[in-house]
Amino acid sequence: MTVNATLQAMPEWQALETHWASVKDERLRDLFAADPGRAERFAVEAAGLFLDYSKNRIVDETVRLLAALARARGVEARRDAMFAGEKINVSENRAVLHVALRAPRDWSIVVDGEDVIPEVHAVLDRMAAFSDQVRSGGWKGHTGKAIKNVVNIGIGGSHLGPEMAYRALRGFSDDALTFRFVANVDGAAFTEATADLDPHETLFIIASKTFTTLETMTNAAAARAWALAALGDDKAIARHFVALSTNAAAVAEFGIDTANMFGFWDWVGGRYSMDSAIGLSTMIAVGPDNFRSLLEGFHAMDEHFRTAPIERNLPMLMGLLAVWYNDFFGAETVGVMPYSANLARFPAYLQQLQMESNGKHVDLEGRQVGVQTGPVYWGEPGTDAQHSFYQLIHQGTKLIPVDMIGFCAPLSPLADQHDLLMANLFAQAEALAFGKTAEEVAAEGVDPKLVPFRVFEGNRPTSMILADRLTPHALGALVALYEHNAFTQGAIWGIDSFDQWGVELGKVLAKRITPELTATSEPQLAHDSSTNALIRRYRRARAAG
Repeated sequence: MTVNATLQAMPEWQALETHWASVKDERLRDLFAADPGRAERFAVEAAGLFLDYSKNRIVDETVRLLAALARARGVEARRDAMFAGEKINVSENRAVLHVALRAPRDWSIVVDGEDVIPEVHAVLDRMAAFSDQVRSGGWKGHTGKAIKNVVNIGIGGSHLGPEMAYRALRGFSDDALTFRFVANVDGAAFTEATADLDPHETLFIIASKTFTTLETMTNAAAARAWALAALGDDKAIARHFVALSTNAAAVAEFGIDTANMFGFWDWVGGRYSMDSAIGLSTMIAVGPDNFRSLLEGFHAMDEHFRTAPIERNLPMLMGLLAVWYNDFFGAETVGVMPYSANLARFPAYLQQLQMESNGKHVDLEGRQVGVQTGPVYWGEPGTDAQHSFYQLIHQGTKLIPVDMIGFCAPLSPLADQHDLLMANLFAQAEALAFGKTAEEVAAEGVDPKLVPFRVFEGNRPTSMILADRLTPHALGALVALYEHNAFTQGAIWGIDSFDQWGVELGKVLAKRITPELTATSEPQLAHDSSTNALIRRYRRARAAG
């Protein structure tokens, strides 16, 4: 591999390498024992979120050197360019302006000479009016029945964001409405989602900017056929389908009234779109007022990211810690463990946000980056996860930094159980940091032969994120925190965090293979020997079955 030495040759990077060598064997036990004020110093609060990063393998000098690297890499200048509407997505020559989606009405952000904020709020106002109609029962289906079921059909960001937000904010959702989310092109997903729904009372939201996305439009066609089988009239489509798209011609051809088409812009990436028209299902679920609160949470974190110095900037600190572990300790993953059942889909949402953003091997000049980028993000809610993979985090041989998320107020009336949940959250962070020595195990009277099995090395880093309650505002701030965390990482590596060419190649090949699977006569195959054999095996099984 041709190494681009630009990053590694920087004195700030080399200073961090030297510093890492001097602190890599430091123990969190010793750091806390020597520094009673450590917890207070390594903590930041903004936008309703509190970050305790004291249980990371860092000292004050680490933060100073990471901040110096960020300044040398122009993270602040790149951030400012994003907020100004400059086209920082270089491979697609696009602005990156998800921050405009939650900017107040009296703001101004200009792209190509046009202030985009009025357009953003015009769409939000139309979404609010439509949501109110559905929620009030004023929007009727083709046979005059009110809508009781909403099915969001999308893929990637147009699915993961709405599904995650609905599950997170279930306590704020209208119980009179049922919500389902379909993304997978496997027909079982659509069949299961609609099995118990009445077509006369069901509204489909088709989320595809181009209205050509293969998976989404395949499921949309299945939804259209399902609805027409019961409703029997093509005119019914206009009362049971709306579109989140910019392709008016394709939307109209499908049968959707373009008056019920909600658009967004090419400066909105799919994984950054849950607060755009893509959030229509969220707005219908929680209502326009709660959706505005969600946007206010996003904006509060945006403003913190835009104005706070690096050393006190939550997203920048978390992004820099990810670089610290990824490139200096060689950690390849980051665990995200929300201690909230309602955030069950949050790790999956972050997988796309982080890995589609920073899974890149070339820099903005098209050169090999030369360092490891894009850590793998993964996780599950606590306490479920404690009985599955926490064993590996505690006693395995891999270093896995973990972000832990908790809320002080319960969403359930079972307050005693919430105390137990939070006790587990705090206990796991403590156990990961400090472990249990052989001497401590032996002092408990454990058989000497069993002592090695009961030792916990500790020194496993965690970052603790706390909020008072899982509200729309808190969710918006939390998502924005990770958006700007990903931005910071990408800016350090000098990569384009806003394109996603990596998702295209497989889709192109799938279009080539599909007719080979369905051909009535044996097709001439020109793939590799493995792919040819798999296609033939599939065709034989289909013919026999």
